[in-house]
Amino acid sequence: MEWKNIYRGIAMGISDLVPGVSGGTIAVLLGIYDRLIAAINGLLSKEWKKHLGFLIPLGAGMGLAIFSFSHLMKWLLAFHMQPTLYFFVGLIVGILPYLFRESEARTTFTWKHILLLFLGILLISMLPLDPEGGAVIEHKTLSTYVLLFFSGMLASAAMILPGISGSLVLVLIGVYQTIIHAISEFDLKVIIIVGFGIAIGIITMSKIIHYFLIKYRTATFAFIIGLVIGSIFVIFPGWASTVSQLVICVIVFAAGLLIAYILGKVEY
Repeated sequence: MEWKNIYRGIAMGISDLVPGVSGGTIAVLLGIYDRLIAAINGLLSKEWKKHLGFLIPLGAGMGLAIFSFSHLMKWLLAFHMQPTLYFFVGLIVGILPYLFRESEARTTFTWKHILLLFLGILLISMLPLDPEGGAVIEHKTLSTYVLLFFSGMLASAAMILPGISGSLVLVLIGVYQTIIHAISEFDLKVIIIVGFGIAIGIITMSKIIHYFLIKYRTATFAFIIGLVIGSIFVIFPGWASTVSQLVICVIVFAAGLLIAYILGKVEY
């Protein structure tokens, strides 16, 4: 078991709680993205035990973060949304140098890759962000559970793709608050149904990403970088209206940059 992955999973889990921030982006910063995709794909191979040793601590860390921080994130987005999102904007900006280094952009990018990068920016920046994510669905029917299952599939597919936030997908579908409420209240029925959807979505999407990383690595990274840059426009909460608010936003933005730098140094 690679127990170091617990703290990596915690970092990914916290980021996945925020609409617009991707756990896959954090995985790139931590230097484990390629291995994460390979490990998920390897679950059905002869070396499945080795891959479980990588994935179990990572999943434990993500689960711990999601259950522990769901209340806090719910509160922060409700009462301190602007500074919270500024922190994550700083984190994403701080991640970009590592993405460019991982892709070896200086030597490998051509005009086609630049076009893919701008396409990624355009696709993500056009998505609307409403952190409310719809009202909590109190009275659940069979169709509600079917919706939650497929929401989990779509969100998890986005979750492991850097730049596309699983939480943002849930916001767009309108079930973000319902799922966050279920996690914070430990609603097992909703958690299990969404969990099954997430598992199927991750396995399916990882195979697609693995194929493109093997066959078209530079082009895939160019598109991913565009998605990450575009996510800044999605979660940017606007300029501060008062001097005190501006100071707070600058401080938390700098904190996001610093954490990205520290994590990058630790892992690389």
